[in-house]
Amino acid sequence: MAHSQAAHPSAPGPSATRSAAGPLASGKTILSSSDLQRVVNRMAHQILEKTRGAADTVLLGIPTRGVPLARRLAARIRAFEGRDVPVGVLDITLYRDDLRRHATRAIGPTEVPDGGIDGRRVILVDDVLFSGRTVRAALDALNDIGRPSSVQLAVLVDRGHRELPIRADYVGKNIPTALTESVRVALTETDGVDAVRILDREAAQ
Repeated sequence: MAHSQAAHPSAPGPSATRSAAGPLASGKTILSSSDLQRVVNRMAHQILEKTRGAADTVLLGIPTRGVPLARRLAARIRAFEGRDVPVGVLDITLYRDDLRRHATRAIGPTEVPDGGIDGRRVILVDDVLFSGRTVRAALDALNDIGRPSSVQLAVLVDRGHRELPIRADYVGKNIPTALTESVRVALTETDGVDAVRILDREAAQ
């Protein structure tokens, strides 16, 4: 059974709602449901190739949508290779660098798979890679729960505009965007539909 850390009150960063389903009837569709399925399949194959069969590997999803993405990747790896890859949840709220600028909220649990992460390869999974600050917070959070042998990053969408020297090891789709645009990821598990859209920030409010 996975181990959980207790939740504490904290605050979301601007990325906390960056990929909510939002006004999916508007904007430009980048990935449809079938496209998204193919992208996840390809990412699973890439993980298997780069990790030599995903041996001694753990997937940690970053809430919200990184968690179902991690579970989907684990399911596809199991289907392709017959290997069960442990999946956990890494909540980063307390580690964000913008806590003071946002209202407080209750954070979710961090769930560490049985066996922990010490000495294992950890692949962080998130939906959108933007400034890199979410990943920096995830690395800080990871440091508090164990010492993996290596850390990799898998993201469904890389939209550019990095503010920190962070690069993903596995990218579903690179989407060039303007800073005036918002990338919205919707997943069936959290939003009832699979889609990725680009919207103007005003329309995304």
